[in-house]
Amino acid sequence: MDTQNNQTETNQTENVPTPAPVSCRKHVKDENATFFANLKGHIDEFVHASMDEHKACFQNTMNKILERAKAIGEKKVEVKEV
Repeated sequence: MDTQNNQTETNQTENVPTPAPVSCRKHVKDENATFFANLKGHIDEFVHASMDEHKACFQNTMNKILERAKAIGEKKVEVKEV
């Protein structure tokens, strides 16, 4: 009986997806820092990010690009119809 409970608990925890990071950039750039200091911070974040964070950032970026392209396409269609 205990082995059945352990198996169901294991199956339930395996199916839970890990949450994706919301933003690609974790730290807000410092307004008083130089361009190169901000660039160094951005590169450090990029290098030390996990593969899951890179995937999520890439997917978010592509979704934003596609949404913008769709919005521009819809505006062009509306202009032609008028």
